[in-house]
This record gives sequence, C-alpha cells and structure tokens, in this order.
Amino acid sequence: MEMPDKIEVAMFALCGMNCMVCYKHCYNKKPCDGCLNSDIGKPEHCRKCKIKDCVKEKGISYCFECSEYPCKRIKSLEKSYNSRYGASLMDNSSKVKEIGLVEFMILQQREYTCSVCGGIISIHDNECSECQTKSEINGVRYH
Repeated sequence: MEMPDKIEVAMFALCGMNCMVCYKHCYNKKPCDGCLNSDIGKPEHCRKCKIKDCVKEKGISYCFECSEYPCKRIKSLEKSYNSRYGASLMDNSSKVKEIGLVEFMILQQREYTCSVCGGIISIHDNECSECQTKSEINGVRYH
C-alpha cells in the first residue's frame, strides 16, 4: 500500500499508535480503518481492546487525557512496543500533546514512507509494504 498524501487523524489510536503503519493496515488488500473507525478488518486483539473500552468508559478521546495516565495497560503496551519494535507509544502521545495531531501525522508520514517506492513502512517489521525494502526506524533494523 502506498503512503497517502495525508494520514487522517482518525488513524491515531487511543493508546498512541499510528494505525496507518500497522502491519494489518499496510499488508492487506482490505486494510482496517484504524482504531477509531469500524471493526471491519481488525485483528481480534484490536476488536477486543480493553484500552478502547476504558477510554470510552471515561468519556475521553485519548489515553493521555486521563488523570491515571500512564496506567498499567499503557505501561505494558509501551514495554512491548519498546522491546519488540523500538517504538514508544507514550512518546507519540507526548508529541501529539506538544505539536497537535495534524502535525504529528505529518511527521509520521515522513518517517514511515519508503524512500525507494513511496510505500508504507510497517512499524512491526520496518519493511515497506510495497517493495519489501527494510528500513531503519526508531533505531531498529531488521534483517
């Protein structure tokens, strides 16, 4: 899938993930619409997300707006993304608070666009969804 001209802000998940760069979105003919949209095409763990339920219960838009942030669930997800993908969802959320969601998505678009073909580089394996070129993102390089 090629990187669109603009990443819609609805692709920013409640937890701080940019759904546009998720493997489920990048590699599928019928990609999911992201955390904030319908459940069509989402993996089961996204459809049954406890974080999404929590945010809904609290009547907030994003986890970082919560007085209990970062909670146990966010810390666990953060640890997983740090160790497995060299990415920080909490840093993403901090950046959104600092510069706004539109500007953050512009930065993400630049960072996750393949320099070879313009495809989307997946955060999960640092591979372009179009040409399979491996990239170094967040200091992690996959072989």
